[in-house]
Amino acid sequence: MHSLRAAGVAVTAVGVAGYVAGTAVAYPGRAFSITALIVGLTLLSITSGREVAA
Repeated sequence: MHSLRAAGVAVTAVGVAGYVAGTAVAYPGRAFSITALIVGLTLLSITSGREVAA
């Protein structure tokens, strides 16, 4: 679980950095920063360790 959480933090940070860089400079593949952000947040949400009450 801790490795998935660390991966989520890392991917989210890369996604945010890519998005910020993409606002300053147009580079090929900058849309993948949004995908990285979504994947990172998903990894963080599934490794929170809490169950959602119905």
